[in-house]
Amino acid sequence: MTRRIVFVTGGAGFIGSNIVAKLCEDPTLDVVVCDWLGTTDGGKWRNIAKHPIGDFVPPEEMFEWLEKRWRDVECVIHMGAISSTTEADADKIIQTNFCLSRDLYRWCADRQRRFIYASSAATYGDGLTGFEDKDDLESLKALQPLNAYGWSKALFDVFAARQAARDYKPPQWVGLKFFNVYGPNEAHKDSMKSVAAQIFPKVRAGHTVQLFKSHNPDYPDGGQLRDFVYVRDVAEVIEWLVATPTVNGIYNLGSGKARSFAEMAQAVFEAAGKPPLIDYVDMPKGIRDKYQYFTEARMDRLREAGYPGQFTPLEDGIAEYVSRYLAASDPYR
Repeated sequence: MTRRIVFVTGGAGFIGSNIVAKLCEDPTLDVVVCDWLGTTDGGKWRNIAKHPIGDFVPPEEMFEWLEKRWRDVECVIHMGAISSTTEADADKIIQTNFCLSRDLYRWCADRQRRFIYASSAATYGDGLTGFEDKDDLESLKALQPLNAYGWSKALFDVFAARQAARDYKPPQWVGLKFFNVYGPNEAHKDSMKSVAAQIFPKVRAGHTVQLFKSHNPDYPDGGQLRDFVYVRDVAEVIEWLVATPTVNGIYNLGSGKARSFAEMAQAVFEAAGKPPLIDYVDMPKGIRDKYQYFTEARMDRLREAGYPGQFTPLEDGIAEYVSRYLAASDPYR
């Protein structure tokens, strides 16, 4: 019997482990995780501990493993990346976010294996030109990210679209521009965790939480807007793509609805049964000129491609995240 392997890079990370959890529900799939776990108390191993993965591969052995088993590999889902928007080492960013992605794209094109990868809403920069996920080369090249992380993701989007236009492509290639994802298995992300995860310990203790003041007169303090998308919804989109190999291109992946940081914080307080206590502090000067005040995914193209699922409203997602995970003795999915 032929094995059906889905190979997930970054599979022990936040989004990756939620994808692994969802795909492991299919008994016909062998879900292979490629990642580093770090220390035993760092938590990443716990992100995959509940799921019957088919194998575990350290990143330095990735291509050797793939070459030995390529006939059984149905799809590569590439979530591995330097995801910190404040990472200062540009060489590290380009090697991980562009060069590795390029090599995996080429491997999938040469072996005719499907390829789904993580792009980012950071490719849109300040958002003044909107958040339409047009994936023609002219539109992709016109984007102006605000930091090296966003640039690395935009650079690979252009690379993939150019190769596909030259008819050098995997049988399925999909890039997903993730907006602000929140949900279980993000404990290891430290300062890059969602606001909900960062403030919950103080909320549970009945303490005041801090949000950034606005340094843009068009937005009140705490009124900075983001498209917050629950990670369960993200995993369901990936599951649909794995089941729908005819879909190709680069798509937004958000909820389609911008909400404020203050609203997210208030939802955490409500879910925890605590009165809202919010204080506003100055935004660090180092990020003020690179700060997005508004993001909202246009989801029309994913819908037009046939995606039938619904996206969880912020209050419902936060209520589940708090009750089932953040406030639970076992917070891992």
